[in-house]
Amino acid sequence: MPFDAELRPSLDALLHYARKAGAETADASLSSRESLSVDVRLKELEGVEREEARSIGLRVMIGKQQAGASSSDLSDAGLKDLAERVVAMARLAPEDRYCGLLDPAYRATAFPDLNIFDSTQPSAQQLEDMARACEAASLDVEGVTNSGGAGASWDSSEVLFATSDGFVGYARGASFSLGAQPLAEKGDQKERDYEYRTERFLADLPAPETIGRIAGERAARRLGARKIASCTAPVIFEQRLASRMLGAFFGGISGSAVARGVSFLKDKLGQRVFPDAFEIIEDPFIEKGLASRAFDGEGGRPHAGKLVEAGIVTTWLMNAAAARQLSMNPTGHATLGHGGPPGISTSNLIVKPGSRDLDGLMADAGKGLLVTDMFSPSLNMNTGDWSVGVAGFWFENGGLAHPVSEVTVAGNLLEIYGRLIPGADRDRRGAIDIPSLIVDDLVIGGV
Repeated sequence: MPFDAELRPSLDALLHYARKAGAETADASLSSRESLSVDVRLKELEGVEREEARSIGLRVMIGKQQAGASSSDLSDAGLKDLAERVVAMARLAPEDRYCGLLDPAYRATAFPDLNIFDSTQPSAQQLEDMARACEAASLDVEGVTNSGGAGASWDSSEVLFATSDGFVGYARGASFSLGAQPLAEKGDQKERDYEYRTERFLADLPAPETIGRIAGERAARRLGARKIASCTAPVIFEQRLASRMLGAFFGGISGSAVARGVSFLKDKLGQRVFPDAFEIIEDPFIEKGLASRAFDGEGGRPHAGKLVEAGIVTTWLMNAAAARQLSMNPTGHATLGHGGPPGISTSNLIVKPGSRDLDGLMADAGKGLLVTDMFSPSLNMNTGDWSVGVAGFWFENGGLAHPVSEVTVAGNLLEIYGRLIPGADRDRRGAIDIPSLIVDDLVIGGV
């Protein structure tokens, strides 16, 4: 029997018990997850981990008081106990004047098939074979002498969500991942790098040998890394990590952060933050997208559109509570609370590419720093002051000169965003399709 039909009676019973115990409104969700992951290192099996979990979550509102909890006990007695316990908690909770169910006017009414579920269930042996082939390919690269391991995994999940005022939504999805982290050595120098991919369908993953070879080549080419003198120069953020440059932006346009006044973008709605040609497009309806969804975590209707158009911030990301607090409309960006209040998140994102590929960006800049790895970022969310440790390559005369390590780049994100230019070398990794990004001048901390 399908998951939604099998467990719908449990969800209905939980909402019934919540109303009977005194809840005025409520929402509930059933979640089922199954996963399998296998790790290998230096041709030996490191570990196999399997998870199977099923739980039910409930949030209730009594006036402007709310509470929530989840449980793995789906028996009738367990559902009744959960409902009574959460209602009792709500009676003791402080008032939250912005809590409540989403207004039905903003609910999803159409549920397109987004093709995000692959029923393939690889065995532990299949995943082990993939991981072994991936690591072996990385170790075959000249200069690679060791390995941090390789891993392959599969994940499948289903969610059934319902509200006391009649909304019911069902979603299921799967994902498959494969990656390796080799170590290259030359003399007493050691350098590490990685490559990985995640897809909705197993057949869409690149060959293990391709992922391993790329990982090995990336590690080997970092040999000979050196420090550089502190300077100010153009900095290019390689496409596979360029999304980290925009993470603070998405956090900064979250309605909850804006409402609390803890965002460096809190007064930038309708204002130009990026250059004129910069655009960020959101599309929750992309087939096989890793963040595709037909409804959000409150049953809200998602929208395809532009978060940034002609460099201008067009919207905040809002769930019902943030919208009430800001006296605006919900935008379909709620995440499932599963026994707690909803959060806020984007769906699939696309940064509009520019006209120059990576070589073109380096040629235009002449010399500067190409960042291929980032670690230990520091951000003041109130001011946008930001710094991060990086590694990569110094380039001169439009070409790579030598690897670089143990440096930092720093600046204010508002100033950086205002000079951020996209390249043309698009990379879809995770839920964002993004090219390399260049900033014309950035403070680089070296020796």
